[in-house]
Amino acid sequence: MAPRRTLMVRVTPEMAAKAMAETDWAAIDAMTDEDIDAQIAANPDAAPILTDEQWQAARVQTIRRRLNLTQAAFAKNLRIPLGTVRDWEQARRQPDAPARALLRVLDREPEATLRALAPQPPP
Repeated sequence: MAPRRTLMVRVTPEMAAKAMAETDWAAIDAMTDEDIDAQIAANPDAAPILTDEQWQAARVQTIRRRLNLTQAAFAKNLRIPLGTVRDWEQARRQPDAPARALLRVLDREPEATLRALAPQPPP
């Protein structure tokens, strides 16, 4: 399993104050929704605006990729049909409440979750 990487940026109070002072708040207040949409579209670094379904699909895929698992291996480890994983990742269906809870636990405690779901040898 790949280690999680965290990027930390330190911002001093002076840096924040300078940025606030240099911001043209009147220009920002005068922007229309269309202006904002145009600026987002023109900025290649801006994250896309996702629907709830697209966000959930991206979340499932992110969790799976962080574990370095194929869709088939992810489905097998979670004991769910492969088609369900594909439907989630392609936003054709959304995980129900128990599945969302499992994904949340898997995201926060991947080793423990996979260990708990691993097949047990027969007694």
